[in-house]
Amino acid sequence: MNPTTIFNTTNKPNLKEKESLIDFLFNNLEAYGDPKSDIEKAINYALKETTSFGGFILASYIEDEISGVVVVCQTGMKDFIPENILVYIATHKKHRGKGIGKILMQKSIDLAEGSIALHVEPENPARFLYEKYGFSSKYIEMRLKK
Repeated sequence: MNPTTIFNTTNKPNLKEKESLIDFLFNNLEAYGDPKSDIEKAINYALKETTSFGGFILASYIEDEISGVVVVCQTGMKDFIPENILVYIATHKKHRGKGIGKILMQKSIDLAEGSIALHVEPENPARFLYEKYGFSSKYIEMRLKK
């Protein structure tokens, strides 16, 4: 198994590590990603570096290179809205198909206290991994951007 680091409010990444996490997600989420500024906001939220309920970040490594990252943020809610939202999960392009995503998903489920929600586009192949872990699409999300 690949070494995995848990970053949270008591074990925060240093500036170089944080930049590496942001760059990794930006480069490996590909068509399903967000701008670096949004990725950084999610990481700051998980680390409580902004007003938030916190969360955690998992990073796996192969030979000192990031092979996968998960960002989970706590919502501060319960029951009607899950306690956690899995904001990002990505594996390195050259390490896909090796089970890294499965390992990170299971560790995220084990670490999170309470239910977990995530958003996934219907054509994203990762959707099948989420379904294997028991995620289901109960709702269609709709957004009003202002």
